[in-house]
Amino acid sequence: MELPQDNYDCIVIGAASAGLTAALYLARQAASTLVISKDIGGQALLTDDIENYPGFAQISGFELMNKFQQQAAAYGAEFVYDEVTEVSKLQNGNFSVKTRNQEYVSTALILAFGKTPRNLDVPGEEAFKGRGVSYCAVCDGPLYKKQPIAVVGIGEHVLQAAVYLSGIASKLYVVYKGSRISQDDELYQQLRDKENVEFLINYSVEKIEGEMTVNTVSIKSNAKENPDSRELKVEGLFVEMGYVARTDFVKGLVELTKNNEIITDKLGLTSQEGVFAAGDVTDIPFKQAVISAGQGSSAALSAYNYIQKKLGKTAVRSDWKSVKVEAKPPQ
Repeated sequence: MELPQDNYDCIVIGAASAGLTAALYLARQAASTLVISKDIGGQALLTDDIENYPGFAQISGFELMNKFQQQAAAYGAEFVYDEVTEVSKLQNGNFSVKTRNQEYVSTALILAFGKTPRNLDVPGEEAFKGRGVSYCAVCDGPLYKKQPIAVVGIGEHVLQAAVYLSGIASKLYVVYKGSRISQDDELYQQLRDKENVEFLINYSVEKIEGEMTVNTVSIKSNAKENPDSRELKVEGLFVEMGYVARTDFVKGLVELTKNNEIITDKLGLTSQEGVFAAGDVTDIPFKQAVISAGQGSSAALSAYNYIQKKLGKTAVRSDWKSVKVEAKPPQ
Protein backbone atom coordinates (compact mmCIF):
# COMPACT_ATOMS: atom_id res chain seq x y z
CA MET A 1 0.00 0.00 0.00
CA GLU A 2 1.24 3.47 -0.85
CA LEU A 3 0.44 6.50 1.26
CA PRO A 4 -1.14 9.40 -0.63
CA GLN A 5 1.06 12.45 -1.03
CA ASP A 6 -1.51 14.76 0.54
CA ASN A 7 -3.58 14.31 3.68
CA TYR A 8 -7.33 14.71 3.82
CA ASP A 9 -8.47 17.19 6.40
CA CYS A 10 -10.87 14.56 7.72
CA ILE A 11 -11.79 10.97 7.01
CA VAL A 12 -15.30 9.84 7.94
CA ILE A 13 -15.74 6.11 8.45
CA GLY A 14 -19.37 5.20 7.82
CA ALA A 15 -22.00 6.51 5.42
CA ALA A 16 -25.41 6.57 7.07
CA SER A 17 -27.18 9.44 8.85
CA ALA A 18 -24.24 10.40 11.07
CA GLY A 19 -21.43 9.93 8.56
CA LEU A 20 -23.17 11.59 5.63
CA THR A 21 -24.24 14.58 7.73
CA ALA A 22 -20.69 14.92 9.06
CA ALA A 23 -19.38 14.84 5.49
CA LEU A 24 -21.85 17.54 4.45
CA TYR A 25 -20.88 19.87 7.30
CA LEU A 26 -17.16 19.38 6.71
CA ALA A 27 -17.44 19.86 2.95
CA ARG A 28 -19.41 23.07 3.43
CA GLN A 29 -16.46 24.42 5.41
CA ALA A 30 -14.21 23.59 2.43
CA ALA A 31 -12.46 20.84 4.40
CA SER A 32 -11.17 18.04 2.17
CA THR A 33 -13.33 15.11 3.23
CA LEU A 34 -13.21 11.40 2.42
CA VAL A 35 -16.02 9.03 3.37
CA ILE A 36 -15.14 5.32 3.56
CA SER A 37 -17.90 2.74 3.85
CA LYS A 38 -18.96 -0.67 2.57
CA ASP A 39 -22.37 0.77 1.72
CA ILE A 40 -24.46 3.94 1.70
CA GLY A 41 -27.28 4.21 4.21
CA GLY A 42 -26.49 1.48 6.73
CA GLN A 43 -29.45 0.26 8.74
CA ALA A 44 -31.71 2.96 7.29
CA LEU A 45 -31.86 0.81 4.16
CA LEU A 46 -33.82 -1.75 6.18
CA THR A 47 -36.67 0.73 6.67
CA ASP A 48 -39.18 1.00 3.86
CA ASP A 49 -41.18 3.84 5.43
CA ILE A 50 -39.67 6.52 7.68
CA GLU A 51 -42.40 8.74 9.09
CA ASN A 52 -40.57 10.58 11.88
CA TYR A 53 -37.78 12.37 10.04
CA PRO A 54 -38.53 16.15 10.07
CA GLY A 55 -39.48 17.53 6.68
CA PHE A 56 -40.79 14.25 5.27
CA ALA A 57 -44.24 12.89 6.08
CA GLN A 58 -43.09 9.58 4.64
CA ILE A 59 -39.89 8.56 2.89
CA SER A 60 -38.01 5.31 2.42
CA GLY A 61 -34.65 4.88 4.12
CA PHE A 62 -33.16 4.21 0.69
CA GLU A 63 -34.40 7.53 -0.71
CA LEU A 64 -33.46 9.55 2.39
CA MET A 65 -29.90 8.25 2.46
CA ASN A 66 -29.55 8.92 -1.27
CA LYS A 67 -30.51 12.53 -0.63
CA PHE A 68 -27.95 12.76 2.17
CA GLN A 69 -25.18 11.44 -0.07
CA GLN A 70 -26.04 13.61 -3.05
CA GLN A 71 -26.00 16.74 -0.90
CA ALA A 72 -22.64 15.87 0.68
CA ALA A 73 -21.13 15.00 -2.72
CA ALA A 74 -22.42 18.25 -4.23
CA TYR A 75 -20.28 20.17 -1.75
CA GLY A 76 -17.19 18.14 -2.59
CA ALA A 77 -17.13 15.17 -0.22
CA GLU A 78 -15.40 12.14 -1.79
CA PHE A 79 -16.56 8.54 -1.38
CA VAL A 80 -14.69 5.24 -1.36
CA TYR A 81 -16.61 1.96 -1.09
CA ASP A 82 -14.29 -0.28 0.88
CA GLU A 83 -13.92 -1.96 4.28
CA VAL A 84 -11.70 -0.38 6.94
CA THR A 85 -9.39 -2.93 8.54
CA GLU A 86 -7.09 -0.80 10.72
CA VAL A 87 -6.89 2.71 12.17
CA SER A 88 -3.83 4.13 13.93
CA LYS A 89 -2.36 7.44 15.06
CA LEU A 90 0.89 8.42 13.38
CA GLN A 91 3.88 9.99 15.11
CA ASN A 92 3.06 13.39 13.60
CA GLY A 93 -0.44 13.29 15.13
CA ASN A 94 -2.27 12.46 11.91
CA PHE A 95 -4.26 9.28 11.36
CA SER A 96 -3.70 6.31 9.07
CA VAL A 97 -6.79 4.47 7.84
CA LYS A 98 -6.15 1.16 6.11
CA THR A 99 -8.76 -0.55 3.98
CA ARG A 100 -8.62 -3.79 2.05
CA ASN A 101 -7.33 -1.96 -1.00
CA GLN A 102 -5.57 1.25 0.08
CA GLU A 103 -4.22 3.38 2.91
CA TYR A 104 -5.35 6.95 3.56
CA VAL A 105 -4.13 9.70 5.89
CA SER A 106 -6.06 12.52 7.56
CA THR A 107 -5.63 15.27 10.13
CA ALA A 108 -8.88 14.37 11.95
CA LEU A 109 -11.04 11.29 12.03
CA ILE A 110 -14.79 10.77 12.55
CA LEU A 111 -16.04 7.30 13.50
CA ALA A 112 -19.65 7.04 12.32
CA PHE A 113 -19.91 3.50 11.05
CA GLY A 114 -22.82 2.41 13.23
CA LYS A 115 -23.38 -1.22 12.40
CA THR A 116 -21.66 -2.71 9.37
CA PRO A 117 -23.01 -5.14 6.77
CA ARG A 118 -22.84 -8.77 7.90
CA ASN A 119 -20.63 -11.12 5.90
CA LEU A 120 -21.73 -14.40 4.38
CA ASP A 121 -18.64 -16.20 5.73
CA VAL A 122 -18.32 -18.57 2.78
CA PRO A 123 -15.28 -19.60 0.70
CA GLY A 124 -14.37 -16.97 -1.88
CA GLU A 125 -16.11 -14.05 -0.16
CA GLU A 126 -12.95 -12.41 1.19
CA ALA A 127 -11.03 -12.94 -2.05
CA PHE A 128 -13.69 -11.28 -4.19
CA LYS A 129 -14.71 -8.33 -1.99
CA GLY A 130 -14.63 -5.33 -4.30
CA ARG A 131 -14.16 -7.66 -7.27
CA GLY A 132 -17.73 -8.83 -7.71
CA VAL A 133 -18.87 -9.18 -4.10
CA SER A 134 -20.66 -6.04 -2.89
CA TYR A 135 -22.64 -5.01 0.18
CA CYS A 136 -24.27 -1.94 -1.35
CA ALA A 137 -26.75 -2.21 -4.21
CA VAL A 138 -27.01 1.58 -4.53
CA CYS A 139 -23.23 2.03 -4.66
CA ASP A 140 -22.24 -0.74 -7.05
CA GLY A 141 -25.44 -1.74 -8.85
CA PRO A 142 -24.84 0.58 -11.84
CA LEU A 143 -21.55 -1.23 -12.54
CA TYR A 144 -23.54 -4.29 -13.60
CA LYS A 145 -25.88 -2.75 -16.13
CA LYS A 146 -27.35 -5.42 -18.41
CA GLN A 147 -25.29 -8.16 -16.75
CA PRO A 148 -26.38 -11.29 -14.84
CA ILE A 149 -26.05 -10.83 -11.08
CA ALA A 150 -27.35 -12.33 -7.85
CA VAL A 151 -28.46 -10.94 -4.50
CA VAL A 152 -28.55 -13.03 -1.32
CA GLY A 153 -30.23 -12.35 2.01
CA ILE A 154 -33.46 -12.49 3.94
CA GLY A 155 -36.26 -10.09 4.87
CA GLU A 156 -37.31 -6.73 3.49
CA HIS A 157 -33.78 -5.43 2.91
CA VAL A 158 -32.93 -8.09 0.33
CA LEU A 159 -36.24 -7.45 -1.45
CA GLN A 160 -35.58 -3.70 -1.51
CA ALA A 161 -32.16 -4.30 -3.03
CA ALA A 162 -33.69 -6.72 -5.54
CA VAL A 163 -36.28 -4.15 -6.69
CA TYR A 164 -33.47 -1.71 -7.40
CA LEU A 165 -31.14 -4.24 -9.05
CA SER A 166 -33.91 -5.72 -11.22
CA GLY A 167 -34.01 -2.46 -13.15
CA ILE A 168 -30.29 -2.74 -13.92
CA ALA A 169 -29.43 -6.41 -14.47
CA SER A 170 -30.11 -8.51 -17.54
CA LYS A 171 -30.83 -11.37 -15.15
CA LEU A 172 -31.24 -11.22 -11.36
CA TYR A 173 -31.20 -14.28 -9.10
CA VAL A 174 -32.72 -13.61 -5.69
CA VAL A 175 -31.21 -16.17 -3.31
CA TYR A 176 -33.63 -15.94 -0.39
CA LYS A 177 -32.40 -17.74 2.73
CA GLY A 178 -35.82 -17.90 4.40
CA SER A 179 -38.20 -20.76 3.83
CA ARG A 180 -41.06 -18.54 2.63
CA ILE A 181 -42.00 -15.04 1.48
CA SER A 182 -45.40 -13.57 2.18
CA GLN A 183 -47.39 -13.48 -1.06
CA ASP A 184 -48.89 -10.18 0.11
CA ASP A 185 -45.52 -8.48 0.47
CA GLU A 186 -45.57 -5.35 -1.71
CA LEU A 187 -41.92 -5.66 -2.72
CA TYR A 188 -42.33 -9.32 -3.61
CA GLN A 189 -45.35 -8.47 -5.75
CA GLN A 190 -43.23 -5.92 -7.64
CA LEU A 191 -40.62 -8.58 -8.36
CA ARG A 192 -42.41 -11.86 -8.99
CA ASP A 193 -43.75 -11.01 -12.44
CA LYS A 194 -40.54 -9.48 -13.80
CA GLU A 195 -39.11 -11.60 -16.61
CA ASN A 196 -35.48 -11.03 -15.59
CA VAL A 197 -35.98 -12.03 -11.93
CA GLU A 198 -35.71 -15.60 -10.64
CA PHE A 199 -36.41 -16.42 -6.99
CA LEU A 200 -34.48 -19.22 -5.29
CA ILE A 201 -36.32 -19.51 -1.98
CA ASN A 202 -34.76 -21.38 0.95
CA TYR A 203 -31.32 -21.50 -0.65
CA SER A 204 -27.92 -20.48 0.75
CA VAL A 205 -24.67 -19.49 -0.93
CA GLU A 206 -22.03 -22.19 -0.50
CA LYS A 207 -19.08 -20.85 -2.47
CA ILE A 208 -17.99 -17.93 -4.67
CA GLU A 209 -15.56 -18.52 -7.52
CA GLY A 210 -13.96 -16.68 -10.38
CA GLU A 211 -10.69 -15.57 -11.89
CA MET A 212 -10.05 -11.84 -11.66
CA THR A 213 -13.68 -11.21 -10.72
CA VAL A 214 -16.70 -13.29 -9.72
CA ASN A 215 -17.89 -15.76 -12.35
CA THR A 216 -19.79 -18.41 -10.40
CA VAL A 217 -21.88 -18.55 -7.22
CA SER A 218 -22.66 -22.04 -5.91
CA ILE A 219 -25.92 -22.35 -3.98
CA LYS A 220 -27.62 -25.17 -2.11
CA SER A 221 -31.18 -25.77 -0.93
CA ASN A 222 -31.72 -25.57 2.84
CA ALA A 223 -34.63 -28.01 2.67
CA LYS A 224 -33.75 -31.59 3.68
CA GLU A 225 -36.33 -32.96 1.30
CA ASN A 226 -34.79 -30.99 -1.55
CA PRO A 227 -30.98 -31.49 -1.71
CA ASP A 228 -30.73 -29.39 -4.87
CA SER A 229 -27.45 -27.61 -5.69
CA ARG A 230 -26.87 -25.11 -8.47
CA GLU A 231 -24.17 -22.97 -9.99
CA LEU A 232 -25.20 -19.45 -10.98
CA LYS A 233 -23.18 -17.86 -13.77
CA VAL A 234 -23.09 -14.23 -12.65
CA GLU A 235 -20.80 -11.22 -12.80
CA GLY A 236 -21.56 -10.02 -9.29
CA LEU A 237 -23.09 -10.97 -5.95
CA PHE A 238 -24.81 -8.50 -3.62
CA VAL A 239 -24.91 -9.50 0.05
CA GLU A 240 -27.91 -8.31 2.10
CA MET A 241 -27.54 -10.22 5.37
CA GLY A 242 -28.29 -7.42 7.81
CA TYR A 243 -25.89 -5.54 10.07
CA VAL A 244 -23.64 -6.14 13.07
CA ALA A 245 -21.64 -3.85 15.39
CA ARG A 246 -17.88 -4.09 14.78
CA THR A 247 -15.60 -1.84 16.82
CA ASP A 248 -12.64 -4.22 17.17
CA PHE A 249 -10.47 -2.18 14.82
CA VAL A 250 -10.68 0.91 17.07
CA LYS A 251 -9.98 -0.86 20.37
CA GLY A 252 -6.88 0.74 21.86
CA LEU A 253 -7.46 3.92 19.87
CA VAL A 254 -10.56 5.18 21.71
CA GLU A 255 -12.29 4.24 24.95
CA LEU A 256 -15.25 1.88 24.63
CA THR A 257 -18.10 0.90 26.93
CA LYS A 258 -18.56 -2.69 28.10
CA ASN A 259 -20.96 -3.03 25.14
CA ASN A 260 -18.17 -1.93 22.77
CA GLU A 261 -19.78 1.42 22.00
CA ILE A 262 -17.54 4.47 21.60
CA ILE A 263 -17.66 6.88 24.53
CA THR A 264 -18.16 10.52 23.49
CA ASP A 265 -19.03 13.84 25.07
CA LYS A 266 -21.84 16.11 23.85
CA LEU A 267 -19.61 17.56 21.11
CA GLY A 268 -18.60 14.20 19.68
CA LEU A 269 -15.10 14.13 21.23
CA THR A 270 -13.65 10.73 22.12
CA SER A 271 -10.84 9.84 24.50
CA GLN A 272 -8.35 10.27 21.63
CA GLU A 273 -7.44 13.81 20.55
CA GLY A 274 -8.37 14.31 16.92
CA VAL A 275 -10.85 11.42 16.85
CA PHE A 276 -14.58 12.15 16.97
CA ALA A 277 -17.58 9.84 16.84
CA ALA A 278 -21.28 10.04 16.02
CA GLY A 279 -24.34 7.88 15.52
CA ASP A 280 -25.28 4.38 16.61
CA VAL A 281 -21.65 3.39 17.23
CA THR A 282 -21.52 5.80 20.21
CA ASP A 283 -22.84 5.35 23.74
CA ILE A 284 -25.82 7.64 23.20
CA PRO A 285 -28.92 5.67 24.31
CA PHE A 286 -31.27 6.78 21.52
CA LYS A 287 -30.62 5.13 18.16
CA GLN A 288 -32.59 7.27 15.69
CA ALA A 289 -31.67 8.65 12.26
CA VAL A 290 -32.44 12.25 13.22
CA ILE A 291 -30.34 11.98 16.41
CA SER A 292 -27.47 10.41 14.47
CA ALA A 293 -27.63 13.25 11.95
CA GLY A 294 -27.46 15.81 14.75
CA GLN A 295 -24.50 14.02 16.27
CA GLY A 296 -22.85 13.96 12.85
CA SER A 297 -23.07 17.73 12.50
CA SER A 298 -21.67 18.27 16.01
CA ALA A 299 -18.79 15.88 15.41
CA ALA A 300 -18.04 17.56 12.07
CA LEU A 301 -17.89 21.07 13.52
CA SER A 302 -15.77 19.78 16.41
CA ALA A 303 -13.41 18.09 13.94
CA TYR A 304 -13.24 21.22 11.81
CA ASN A 305 -12.36 23.33 14.87
CA TYR A 306 -9.67 20.82 15.77
CA ILE A 307 -8.20 21.17 12.27
CA GLN A 308 -8.41 24.97 12.45
CA LYS A 309 -6.68 24.99 15.83
CA LYS A 310 -3.81 22.92 14.44
CA LEU A 311 -3.46 25.50 11.68
CA GLY A 312 -3.62 28.40 14.13
CA LYS A 313 -6.89 29.65 12.61
CA THR A 314 -10.24 30.76 14.00
CA ALA A 315 -12.81 28.18 15.07
CA VAL A 316 -16.49 28.20 14.04
CA ARG A 317 -19.62 27.86 16.17
CA SER A 318 -22.26 27.30 13.50
CA ASP A 319 -22.87 26.59 9.81
CA TRP A 320 -25.30 29.29 8.78
CA LYS A 321 -23.19 30.62 5.95
CA SER A 322 -24.45 30.65 2.38
CA VAL A 323 -22.40 28.41 0.10
CA LYS A 324 -23.04 28.35 -3.62
CA VAL A 325 -22.65 24.93 -5.14
CA GLU A 326 -23.51 23.30 -8.44
CA ALA A 327 -25.60 20.29 -7.48
CA LYS A 328 -24.36 17.11 -9.11
CA PRO A 329 -24.66 13.41 -8.40
CA PRO A 330 -21.74 11.68 -6.63
CA GLN A 331 -19.07 10.19 -8.87
